[in-house]
Amino acid sequence: MFQLGEINNAFEMLSHKLISWGQDFIVMLPNLLIAAILFVAALYVARFARRVVTNMFHRVSPSVALRDLVATMTYVVVLLMGLFFVLEVLNLQKTVTSLLAGVGIIGLALGFAFQDIAANFISGIILVLQRPFTVGDIIKTNDYTGLVERVSLRTTDLRQVTGELVRVPNRKVFENPLINFTINTQRRVDLDCGVAYDSNLDQVRAVVLAALENLPNMAPNRQPEVMFTEFSDSSINFQVRFWVPYQKQLDYVGAKSEAIMRIKRAFDAEGIVIPFPIRTLDVPESVLSRLAASSKEKKTAPQ
Repeated sequence: MFQLGEINNAFEMLSHKLISWGQDFIVMLPNLLIAAILFVAALYVARFARRVVTNMFHRVSPSVALRDLVATMTYVVVLLMGLFFVLEVLNLQKTVTSLLAGVGIIGLALGFAFQDIAANFISGIILVLQRPFTVGDIIKTNDYTGLVERVSLRTTDLRQVTGELVRVPNRKVFENPLINFTINTQRRVDLDCGVAYDSNLDQVRAVVLAALENLPNMAPNRQPEVMFTEFSDSSINFQVRFWVPYQKQLDYVGAKSEAIMRIKRAFDAEGIVIPFPIRTLDVPESVLSRLAASSKEKKTAPQ
């Protein structure tokens, strides 16, 4: 009888609990209906916001990666706002507070754990918005020079002139100096050379300028220049400067190579000498005497 009484008490407690839950459910039914409507509305609003951002973002930046990121973030933010409203309607304020606290703690932990990734990520967003270069430009950064093939939210991909693909972290691109060779559409070629000390410098200048006449791909709005720069050990050095339209690295190296060939041919025709480096060795007489004696002994030695 004692065990049967315990079972009856257990059933009574269970029935009271179920009845209480049923009554609470009936009381909460209007709130549940409103919460469901709010959640569905939040889904539609989030999708609409994502679609609007996707359609309008191309006016700000052509980056597909950044567009998708901003659209996804907009979708998540709108959906979270709708979720918080739903929890408020269901009188779950403590749950909202716990969620916000949890999100803050998780965000702080992830920020410390992935600070390098976050720095590259933020730098990539700034680079895409500021657009110091675009895909197809030739740039130099962090001692790498190449064609920009892709700008992602983590790295900038450079194809070097020798063919290697270099992925430079966006943080390093953002923090360090950057040269964009393509942005001005022209680039100056600096060519260093030297002539013998007995050369007529006026003649040298005239011969160089004549050799560069009608040089292919030379910029028509800029005249070449010949500037003598220094008295070197065995030559008087000068620098030839001229501009070429620049779209690819071959424009630069091709024009420089052609200029070298023309100047060399012109100097040969005019008898202008490009001297070899001269070095003078001061050898003590005692060393010369020993070398001479050693050479004499080798010659007189029987074969």
